[in-house]
Amino acid sequence: MIEIIFQKDRDARRMYGHIVDCLRAGQPGSGLVQLDEDRRRIKIDSNAMPDEAFHTVREGVYEFIALKKRDDWFREILEERFFYEDSHEQEQILEVIYSVIDGNREDLEPFLSGPDEKQIVQEAISEIFTDSISFSFDSFVTFRLKPFFDKLHSYVEVAIDEYKLEQEYQMFVQTLRDFLAGRPALKPLIHLIVAEGTFFYDEHVCQITRSELIRTIDRKLLGNHPVYVDSVTIAPLLSLAPSVIRLYTDLPEQPLVRTICNIFEERVKISPLHSFNQKNAQ
Repeated sequence: MIEIIFQKDRDARRMYGHIVDCLRAGQPGSGLVQLDEDRRRIKIDSNAMPDEAFHTVREGVYEFIALKKRDDWFREILEERFFYEDSHEQEQILEVIYSVIDGNREDLEPFLSGPDEKQIVQEAISEIFTDSISFSFDSFVTFRLKPFFDKLHSYVEVAIDEYKLEQEYQMFVQTLRDFLAGRPALKPLIHLIVAEGTFFYDEHVCQITRSELIRTIDRKLLGNHPVYVDSVTIAPLLSLAPSVIRLYTDLPEQPLVRTICNIFEERVKISPLHSFNQKNAQ
């Protein structure tokens, strides 16, 4: 018999409900998992349970800890350690965390070295499920899963840094939008090539030289935003304030293109690089 004792009846009910959901209705052994009347103890009759059902129960406990409770713990870390109490901010930071967990942020993975958190939980559960045992869920979490919590903290720290950078970036973009809103268009159309470098062409598809671009730059722009404003591409575009930017690139997801699109919004029309070559050859 394996007995899991909880301090919070809510955790006991949630784990029990998840285990029951994992066990198919009528599956042999499904009646051998019980929630005590006090709602704080789950009893698993492991000796009488078929191997397949026991494996399912063990996987259910793993999923409850590594997936369902993980979200609660992320929120607790955000609130108690980093004082992010606003639910909207929490959701934004959690989006970053789960994008990393899902493998969608390879740029952040180097900051998260160390053992895989899921493997930590699986190994700890395997150890306690080898024998009949009565144990405290909360003590198990505190002492046996410390490496797991260390990894959760790492996720939160990296995600908060990324969240702050994104907030700063959004403020920067909004400031430049405001700057742009008050400027007349000096050019009706700019053709902009973004490849190994950036190259400007006017509405007649005549190249604008670098010295000409430098002369167009509004010095107030660089004075107010000397660190963030790219003097090669962003500053000339803001100073020219074209009504339409036809941007030609084969890498539409690169940061420079993203920033141009975020600042100039509907003014930007993106096309593949070869379409400019064809246009210019005509």
